[in-house]
Amino acid sequence: MAASTEELHFLLVPLVAQGHIIPMVDLARILAAGGPRVTVIATPVNAARNAAAIEAAHRAGLAVQLVELPFPGPQLGLPEGMEAIDQMGGFEPGIYVKFFHSIWNLAEPLKKYVRALPRRPDCLVADACNPWTAAVCASLGIPRLVMHCPSAYFLLAVHNLSAHGVYDRVDDDETAPFVVPDFPVRAVGNKATFRGFFQHPGIEKEQQDAIDAEATADGLLINTFRGIEGVFVDAYAAALGRRTWAVGPTFASSSMDEAAKSGRGNRADVDAVHIVSWLDARPPASVLYISFGSIARLPAKQLAELARGLEESGRPFVWAIKEAKVDAAVRALLDDEGFEVRVQDRGLLVRGWAPQMTILSHPAVGGFLTHCGWNATLEAISHGVPALTWPSFADQFSNERLLVDVLGVGVRSGFKVPVNNVQEEAEAVQVASGDVEKMIAELMDEGPEGAARRCRAKELAGEARAAMEEGGSSYSDLTDMIRYVSEMSRKRSLEMDTSNKGTKIEASGALSAQS
Repeated sequence: MAASTEELHFLLVPLVAQGHIIPMVDLARILAAGGPRVTVIATPVNAARNAAAIEAAHRAGLAVQLVELPFPGPQLGLPEGMEAIDQMGGFEPGIYVKFFHSIWNLAEPLKKYVRALPRRPDCLVADACNPWTAAVCASLGIPRLVMHCPSAYFLLAVHNLSAHGVYDRVDDDETAPFVVPDFPVRAVGNKATFRGFFQHPGIEKEQQDAIDAEATADGLLINTFRGIEGVFVDAYAAALGRRTWAVGPTFASSSMDEAAKSGRGNRADVDAVHIVSWLDARPPASVLYISFGSIARLPAKQLAELARGLEESGRPFVWAIKEAKVDAAVRALLDDEGFEVRVQDRGLLVRGWAPQMTILSHPAVGGFLTHCGWNATLEAISHGVPALTWPSFADQFSNERLLVDVLGVGVRSGFKVPVNNVQEEAEAVQVASGDVEKMIAELMDEGPEGAARRCRAKELAGEARAAMEEGGSSYSDLTDMIRYVSEMSRKRSLEMDTSNKGTKIEASGALSAQS
């Protein structure tokens, strides 16, 4: 018997990285709001980090479940409890290879879990960085969708650069400039700033696995919306020859209340009420918010230049400075050298994780200095906050190009290449304090250019909200995806019924022959 929408069961398998788990948990909530039951797979550490979001879904009456699988890292020599990519800062490069090999080893625990279920899931949604799920689904007969957490701009750029042999031509010259071929807009960059997720030594097999898994998927999901990336979504779908749905911004769904939004990801290291009270005392659009996400870390000397630029700017700011938790040089800057005391009348420092959605939604916030991770980029766009772009690695440079060159809602900081591509004599400093002060002034400008940028940002925020409302492009894509999965489930049920009937007829014939 085919499953109705209410009977559908989605199994979601995110990559063990905050920037990937957060939108996948958001997706779980959206799917459950439409009727299906949803299970999210996580390791113990990541389950604990995201428990608040799941609890919020339960309070809303949504059928979302979090299931823990043991992380096999210690079997490959990883420290006990190292289960998320943001925990690997400061370790040698070889640890990353072991980490990805450990992720691939989640296949057997996942297969064991699924086999123990009374009924197989109707669909498994796997992060694109979890291609090992392809073999699991093939062996168990489960339809599989691939979810992409970076921008469609980045996905298409990396695909075209690979397909046209550009990466091969530049070889090891990471800063050799090139133009992305067959691209909807002109995009100039280099290998260092257009590097794919698996384009690193030691994980070549994982890269090929990802390519193969995407090519054999039953469809693709992208956490974006057509108002900003429609041309890139359509071009990518055509290039891959896969059914593709743009289903974001996942956090902008009406099913996400303020409690759900503030509980996403790590637990904040400061009370949201305190931050809101502090922001309430500031004029509209006057505050700059600074955050570099969960993984990107500024070298101490570059962070010191940023601090001086903020101080010299005279602007009020909120700075989520996670480096203060682990870097003694940063703590010395804030405490021993007196930075926090000197800016206490207009600067609020959060030493760790901040309630980002709460901050960006406050009317006092007029700018966001961001590392340009895709979640942060979508959050800036969806809240109508112009961005001061400071990318660090991977897709972040592509997101900067989208914000500045395509959408017109960003200002570049001047951070041009990943830290490991900076010459040693520069001591990893790419943006001096004077440039920081200048770029902040440009972003927060109250003249015609600044006003136009803010106006455009507000327009895009309206489009983001509309995309997730009934009748919007992402709402329609999500509805179509659920319908597609329901139809796949119906066909699978019919095939199983036919197969079972055939088996019974054969058995009956055999018994008749024996008698």
